[in-house]
Amino acid sequence: MSWRIPVCYEDAWLIAVNKPAGLLVHRSRIDKEATRFALQIVREMTGRYVHPVHRLDKPTSGVLLFAFDKEVARKVGEAFISRRVHKRYLAVVRGYTGERGVIDYPLKEVLDKMTDAKAQEGKPPQEAVTRYQTLARAELPIPVSRYPAARYSLVELAPETGRKHQLRRHMKHIFHPIVGDTKYGRTEHNNLFRRHFDCHRLLLHAHTLQLPHPATGEVLKIEAPLPDSFRNVIERVFPSDREGQGF
Repeated sequence: MSWRIPVCYEDAWLIAVNKPAGLLVHRSRIDKEATRFALQIVREMTGRYVHPVHRLDKPTSGVLLFAFDKEVARKVGEAFISRRVHKRYLAVVRGYTGERGVIDYPLKEVLDKMTDAKAQEGKPPQEAVTRYQTLARAELPIPVSRYPAARYSLVELAPETGRKHQLRRHMKHIFHPIVGDTKYGRTEHNNLFRRHFDCHRLLLHAHTLQLPHPATGEVLKIEAPLPDSFRNVIERVFPSDREGQGF
């Protein structure tokens, strides 16, 4: 079977794809049973060797960028380090978030027993900053926990740093965990979306990646359309608040 991932952008130096939720970027002991990976599929699609320049969590969908050679990958990596790369995510979270805000909360390194065996333990928390803006809110007449109704917000998240699971941990920190997050979220809300909206994924999507092009220096903005699994939920949960939002 020939696998394909939708291409968001491609030129002589770079290719960006719209990674589906549930697909690992590359082989990992996180999921020993996985047989297909974004890196492998993109190499097969292009017939060229590609280098990943950043990561997306397995349950997260959206823009995933690769470089066609090591020098280009190095330049893009430098842009990430110097914070010249700007990312925007869409997420559905529990509760009503404020109109906008900044989450400035240092995060300790998350060590995974399988994949981070050689990582240094006991390191102090690292700087972690996320900006957010609320795009829509909705109250559903569905009892959850001790409440007679359930409230949710559609937010745009802009991480200024790139810590492991940063967005998921930051939204949990401000008591607005992302719906569908089985690690940092709330089971009762995850179950509500499974039962009422047939949603079995993390509602987090990397929809925009902006960076200086490594060859031309011009600003490159790459967008990944929402997958149907995410768009259908938004249309049902926020039917009256999404006009003019462009998603």
